Amino acid sequence: MTTTTDNHLTEGGRSTMDTTTDSTPAAPLGRTTAAQRRAMPSLKDIAESAAEKEGVCARVIPMRAVDDSTGKISYVGAPCKCRFEAICPACAKAYRTLRANQLREGWCLSKEPVDETVEPTQEQTDLLTARAHLFDQFRQAREDEDTDLADDIRTLVAEIDAELRDLGVKGRFPSLDEKPRRKAKSTRRRQDVPNLPRRKVEKRTLGQVYNGYQPSTFLTVTLGSYGAINQLWDPKAGKDGKGAMVSDGSPVDPETYDYSRAARDAIHFAALVDRWVQNLRRAVGWDVQYFASVEPQKRGAPHAHIAIRGSVSNKLIKAVTAATYRQIWWPHFDTPVYHDGQMPEWDYDAGTFVDPQTGDPLPSWDDALAVMDVVDDLEPAHVVRFGVQAKPIQILGGTDKMERRVRYLTKYLTKSVADLLEPDSRRVAEHYDRLHAEMCVTPCSPGCGVWLRYGIVPKGASEKTQPGYCKRKAHRRDTLALPGRRVLNSKKWTGKTLPDHKAERAEFVRQQLAAVGIVKPDTSRVRVYPVPPGDPDAPPREHLVMALVAARSKWRAEYNTALIALAENPPGDQAVSPQPVVTQQVSTIQQSAA
Repeated sequence: MTTTTDNHLTEGGRSTMDTTTDSTPAAPLGRTTAAQRRAMPSLKDIAESAAEKEGVCARVIPMRAVDDSTGKISYVGAPCKCRFEAICPACAKAYRTLRANQLREGWCLSKEPVDETVEPTQEQTDLLTARAHLFDQFRQAREDEDTDLADDIRTLVAEIDAELRDLGVKGRFPSLDEKPRRKAKSTRRRQDVPNLPRRKVEKRTLGQVYNGYQPSTFLTVTLGSYGAINQLWDPKAGKDGKGAMVSDGSPVDPETYDYSRAARDAIHFAALVDRWVQNLRRAVGWDVQYFASVEPQKRGAPHAHIAIRGSVSNKLIKAVTAATYRQIWWPHFDTPVYHDGQMPEWDYDAGTFVDPQTGDPLPSWDDALAVMDVVDDLEPAHVVRFGVQAKPIQILGGTDKMERRVRYLTKYLTKSVADLLEPDSRRVAEHYDRLHAEMCVTPCSPGCGVWLRYGIVPKGASEKTQPGYCKRKAHRRDTLALPGRRVLNSKKWTGKTLPDHKAERAEFVRQQLAAVGIVKPDTSRVRVYPVPPGDPDAPPREHLVMALVAARSKWRAEYNTALIALAENPPGDQAVSPQPVVTQQVSTIQQSAA
């Protein structure tokens, strides 16, 4: 066997012998192998690493920015705004911080929030008056059977509605073809619940002051039991960390566990919370404001942590909770009529779903409600109530106790339900699977396709409706037990929307920078919209991420400089800059993209 050697001359002129002993041949000098090139970090990896270090979004959405004053076109990256930490930590952190500020600001307010009302303009009033006259003319045309005039009026009313929307008028306009209202169900209270305490509700949102202190309330509301749950010993649980028995989420006897009621209660949980707040306002006598975060328990049932502005006694909380219920006046859906493999079919001639065997049209949603109206002493399809409640805790604003509760209320807002309900054993996984299977056959709304399993055509059904299935959150495995919103808050909590809080934070930073002479350019004339497909000038996403990283780094340096300067020269001691401090104007479209 012959050994191959290569002679090389060193700088000193000496010859060296390089014997290849590895199975992989050495790459020639000045050249990299394919394996080495694959191991090199890509621009995408570098951009994601820099974004994570700087705390900016790495999943930006390419946007085109057009300056109306100069006509200049540029490309920017808008944050993805994903609220889940596992997908985008930067956007999730920003969302959690914003919600925490909203909660902190409204929990212990000492003054009533300002309710800004805008007086209607003369143009809005004239259009609404003209619409009312056209409404009367339309009814008269229908009575005279003048279809041409009725169609002309309908077209004109549609144009007026569009113009009113452009002028900022909100609300539901009366329809020209208004259907007669259904006969309302009796509002008589159920006999199996205690009476609700009632007081006249005053137009105030602040609680009572006790010796100069104005406490607020924190409590947790949960659903009732559906069956006994297995308990396990956790050595790290307990207040002192010495261990305690905790629930693993699985039922002791899955065969007797009431999965049907658990699924229905989860779907209507948010409506029950709203009814509970209404009853609480009637009981305490003032307009109670609240902020609630909804989370799943280990067993898969939702529960809500609620922050209430003002002090409410434990006795009154228990009385309101025991007297609160929500009745679901839907057609009964206890026994399925159709099953997988034999679902109703869409009949294009009839324009509705029909029985697959006989071809007879199925009753519509309105027909099913009409049958309910003629039945006396009809029981609701479902009644949802709360279970045993935790004792309310009194909170004072600005204390460490309040800050701990703020962190507790916002702790899981950026975690998905799939992350929170990760099964740690086979029996827990089987329990979640059975609960999810029950959610898949439980209607979530009047327009839910699951109604076809019970022989009822859902509201607004078409040939695109998939019989027996629904794509809404209530039937998805990753949103198990939380089909609705994760945050529930009243309108007068702070008197501001979430974009308002975000704009306030940005305005505060601008004022801090302007106080030391750093004035940002006016962007109110910049229109931002998504990059159209096939744009040849659009830069790669990695370039937009790096631009966002550079902008954040520059902003952080400027803000730190402003804080140091203001600490050395507090406002009012001396003029920092001759430039005036002006409020930064930001376009509405740009705010939505930020």
